[in-house]
Amino acid sequence: MDNASAQTGKGPQDDVDPRIRLFLQRMNAGYAAYPELPSASLPEARRIAEAVRAQWSAGGPGMASVEELHVGALQTRIRILRPVAGTTLPALVYLHGGGWTMFSIDTHDRLMREYAARAGVAVVAVDYSLSPEARFPRALEETVDVIGWLRGHGDAHGIESSRMAIGGDSAGANLSVASQLHLRAAGHAMLSAMLLNYGVYTDRRTASWDRYDGPDYMLESGEMQRFWDNYLRSDDDRRDPLAMPLLADLRGLPPAFMAIAECDILADGNHAMAEALREAGVDTDARTYRGATHSFLEAMSIAPLAGHAIDDAAAWLRQQLGLA
Repeated sequence: MDNASAQTGKGPQDDVDPRIRLFLQRMNAGYAAYPELPSASLPEARRIAEAVRAQWSAGGPGMASVEELHVGALQTRIRILRPVAGTTLPALVYLHGGGWTMFSIDTHDRLMREYAARAGVAVVAVDYSLSPEARFPRALEETVDVIGWLRGHGDAHGIESSRMAIGGDSAGANLSVASQLHLRAAGHAMLSAMLLNYGVYTDRRTASWDRYDGPDYMLESGEMQRFWDNYLRSDDDRRDPLAMPLLADLRGLPPAFMAIAECDILADGNHAMAEALREAGVDTDARTYRGATHSFLEAMSIAPLAGHAIDDAAAWLRQQLGLA
């Protein structure tokens, strides 16, 4: 993948794809319009983040139907996006990013609609509880609970429950892997595939945490540390493979597609996870997108690189779910 360079204040050549750089500039300008953000309460910071990201969730493919429900024993809110009507579809259960602390199924609505339209699958968005109000393992428990509900009731909502994948970005990718570990430990069948976008699998600080830190990139190291502090109950959780999937025995997990952003503090952790999955015998298609930063998929409206990565994942999903 060629990476055209653009000039920035960081150095003689920018390592970020120029259209992704434009996405970052527009995102930063959006946040700059809220000077109260640094001192805002968490609920207010979430409201601001939703407002800033609204332009990136707008537009894109329309859906034949959109259904919202509260499901399962934990009454988790879900949104079922169906690109076509009148037929039962395989599904992608999707978990949004945001460090377990921010964002929602609304901030990621367009990304999920793009997956639905391009792969020809239903997408089930999981509106899991956020931290620190609901710490580990609550979001994981809600995810597993939704999967169980879909297996029992999905057919009545146009979902072919025997053909489901799990996926997410950043913290959502963490929950995706952890959900399969949880199912395996409970003796339940795992899903058909895992779609893992620039996930967070460990809190271990590596070279990429320093190389891609700072405002020239999307996710900053201090921010990621705060997200971990919000999510975990205590340092004891840092030794739990359901919180830190890179610590887990990964044998027998479903096939994985990993979209790795080159210019991301989490890049090293993603490469380590890809290696660990392969060493465990998991069929893993890991692709590094040059010039991409954390959250780059949200730039699909202006960045061909993001659209290409979504197409790659959609084609892989179709194959894994028997649609190719």
